[in-house]
Amino acid sequence: MLNEIDLSRADLNLLVLFDVVMAERNVGRTAEQLHLSPSAVSHGLGRLRRLFNDPLFLRTPKGVAPTTRATELAVPIADILARVKSVMSIAEPFDPVTSSRRFMIGAPDGVSAIFLTPLLTELNKAAPKIDLGVRQLLPTEGESSPDRAWRTAFTDLDARVMDIAILPTDDIAARFLSKTLYEEEFVVATRAGHPFAVDPTLERYCEMQHLVVSQTGDPFGFVDRILSEKGLKRRIALTVPNFMLALAILAETDLISALPKRFVAMHAQRFKVVGTEAPLSLGRFRLNAVAPKVAMMDLGLVWLFDMLERVGRASTTRNKGLSPSKRRS
Repeated sequence: MLNEIDLSRADLNLLVLFDVVMAERNVGRTAEQLHLSPSAVSHGLGRLRRLFNDPLFLRTPKGVAPTTRATELAVPIADILARVKSVMSIAEPFDPVTSSRRFMIGAPDGVSAIFLTPLLTELNKAAPKIDLGVRQLLPTEGESSPDRAWRTAFTDLDARVMDIAILPTDDIAARFLSKTLYEEEFVVATRAGHPFAVDPTLERYCEMQHLVVSQTGDPFGFVDRILSEKGLKRRIALTVPNFMLALAILAETDLISALPKRFVAMHAQRFKVVGTEAPLSLGRFRLNAVAPKVAMMDLGLVWLFDMLERVGRASTTRNKGLSPSKRRS
């Protein structure tokens, strides 16, 4: 991105400035975040413009707007800064008790709703100064194969946009390290006292009105593929974009939904929702923590990876007693 002559007059702080301005789109907020004066930020932007031979950010009534060139530079510069941070973290000894690092974890919302609370509990005890960011991961719309459905997550891991992804797939390339956190299956979630829980037959299941969690609003899910193989179908009366909203709606309606068993068990009491064994096999799947192998030179990342694995094992132990005949959660 930079030629040899440019590198001789480049300053890493300028790239940090670029990254913050790109995020804030405002000189004043950038100055506050970097503990600089607005004139220092303006001076830095002038140096950036000369370095890249482009205006980069144009003034608007509400702040600044990036040029096409700035937009093109945003991802490469973020990647450079992420790699520098990774090198610096490796260079310094990692002590979870004193570390004030911030890690980014990506996961589908139904997964983060399971691991996040116990992980925070463990972090508060073992690493009270470490902060977390959680990104919601979404499968690629229209993709049925797991490797392609989660390809954006793998791309973001490669780019160090996030440190670890937790994904419901075993189709993981050799360049990544993966560890299984826990196995999951589906139950039929309903409000407490729902008539389906009294007579959970396949016929009754198909007669019910269903809720499907779909970020895209697509009303056709994996359950529909299983039903179609048996020559059956169901009515999907509602789609919602996330699992927590699904529980809130189930608690107040007669809709039913196939949801992850651990997720239902963890939040059932709060929402007064129960989970009943499905009248057909909906399969099992593994949740894997994934990170680039090359990134595992970072002792802090290794520590977090192990912490997630311990939290996953503890979750498995807590949930072993959740399988009576009708498996109500």
